Amino acid sequence: MSGPLRAQDAPRCSWARQDPLLQRYHDEEWGLPLHDDRRLFECLILEGAQAGLSWRTVLVRREHYRAAFHDFDIDRVAAMSDAELARCLLNPGLIRHRQKIEATRRNAQASQQLIRQHGSLDRFFWSFVEAQPVDQPWRTASEVPASTPLSDQLSKTLRKAGFGFVGSTICYAFMQAIGMVNDHLADCICRHPHAVHTPVVP
Repeated sequence: MSGPLRAQDAPRCSWARQDPLLQRYHDEEWGLPLHDDRRLFECLILEGAQAGLSWRTVLVRREHYRAAFHDFDIDRVAAMSDAELARCLLNPGLIRHRQKIEATRRNAQASQQLIRQHGSLDRFFWSFVEAQPVDQPWRTASEVPASTPLSDQLSKTLRKAGFGFVGSTICYAFMQAIGMVNDHLADCICRHPHAVHTPVVP
């Protein structure tokens, strides 16, 4: 009988095979169905912050973002003053991109409107997949799309609602991250629901 699988030896999606930080994010968060409004808002903001950058660049700053933006409390972010946003632009722990920082407040205000209309962000986002993850058993990373007609639709809807930094590619990355689509590769340890995030030995 073989021994316990070591973390570094477990088969994973190609982007999470080398870097320990990305590996942990992949194993513990990426692709798990997410339904908490605050965390959905956080994920949308961080995916937007990633635009033009690597996900690792954002991930190493996540705690700084949580501190600067009230742990992504939607109402508190929506009420942030211009002075608070200006201080964010001076914060070395954040990606100091004026449009992205300002979009955070605007997206919180747009989120409030969606919550009033739909009851929750959870209900709004998951309605695009009829509350069930779209299962896509890709075999290689080259098969995984950067966007789809569904992410095009989500992007268009969010833009119309007043959101910024929600292009189709950003929306597809968001859909992957919150589990709306299951894009773990066919041989990944997190591929099958019953095996998702099975502990491995460090």
